[in-house]
Amino acid sequence: MTLSCYIMAMVMTILMLSYLADAQTFTSCNPTKTNCPKDPAFGTSATFDLTKSLPNKWKTVGTVTQDKDGVALTVAKKLDGPVLQSDFYIMFGRVEYTIKAAPGAGIVSSAVLQSDCLDEIDWEWLGGDNAQVQTNYFGKGDTTTYDRGAFHPDPGNHETFKTYTIDWDSNRILWQIDGNTVRTLEEKNAKGQYPQTPCFIKVGPWAAGDPSNSPGTIEWAGGQVDYLKGPFTMFLKSIKVTDYSSGSEYEYTDKSGSWKSIKAIDGSVKGDSSGATTSSSTG
Repeated sequence: MTLSCYIMAMVMTILMLSYLADAQTFTSCNPTKTNCPKDPAFGTSATFDLTKSLPNKWKTVGTVTQDKDGVALTVAKKLDGPVLQSDFYIMFGRVEYTIKAAPGAGIVSSAVLQSDCLDEIDWEWLGGDNAQVQTNYFGKGDTTTYDRGAFHPDPGNHETFKTYTIDWDSNRILWQIDGNTVRTLEEKNAKGQYPQTPCFIKVGPWAAGDPSNSPGTIEWAGGQVDYLKGPFTMFLKSIKVTDYSSGSEYEYTDKSGSWKSIKAIDGSVKGDSSGATTSSSTG
């Protein structure tokens, strides 16, 4: 491969890492632009065993079932985009997802932290790539540059459950696979785009390779989806959530989008794990 071809390939890879956020991220009320309702706070730590039942504090969209392998999120036909989403928010914290990604060219599985003002921290798996996982982050929905994504070795992610962790505080984000850190982002290196506002949790697959999507999105996803080879199912066996802050609600006190502007009702905002409570089990 010539140097010019290599550079072009790297540019295309960086651009492709942006497509998931562009396609799936939206907000019903952006606190950096208008006054919005307070966010319900989790304010504690708990492990949700999804092999038993779908617990309170979570909502679903689309084809979502539950069995001994946990929550099954299935893409079976055009326009399917099943989601499991928390009814609560964390203000810095640690989320441990035990996941088996969906196979199938054109299918993308994702595990995301997202705020109302479009701060975002991602895990992303391509259904046509059983050897890698992608990490990404965005600040305030800014996609003017696409230099934030990274690939990490992750063999067998379609066949084997693994635990994927996001550990997020005011100074750094850790992405971990089965307890091993594969990426660290320090706030000082985020070029002003560090995620720092209350986030909900969202998990699910979608058909990025649907023929109706842009050519770039389809290429990034590994080609067009062949729905006749489906259904395509992502499994979430359990999820452990630790909110580093406490309280009943999180409130934006101004439109800056800074973590220092967030007020915890009946609690306090903590920039690290020092405020975390002991974990309980549910589900």
